[in-house]
Amino acid sequence: MITVNWTTLMLGGGVGTVVGALFFVGLAYGMRLALRSAAPVKLLALSAALRIISLLGVGWVVVTQGGPWAALGYAGAFFVTRIIATTLARITAPVGRT
Repeated sequence: MITVNWTTLMLGGGVGTVVGALFFVGLAYGMRLALRSAAPVKLLALSAALRIISLLGVGWVVVTQGGPWAALGYAGAFFVTRIIATTLARITAPVGRT
């Protein structure tokens, strides 16, 4: 039977929640800046690159320090954060222009 290391799973989950929240806050901020910019594609590409590098870099540290259970918690928490962020974005999005 596989033994689950709950401590590292929860540690990875905590880090994944924080990083996921920062990832989507950065996405929202980058989108707002890009919509006001004269060169939105460059700004969005830079924002995406920084967010992805940060996400993978922290993920790498989590895996090397905590092992596979921490990585599972990290990934799971990021996806839960993603579901919450996309749900909130749909709720607050305007339906149509009047």
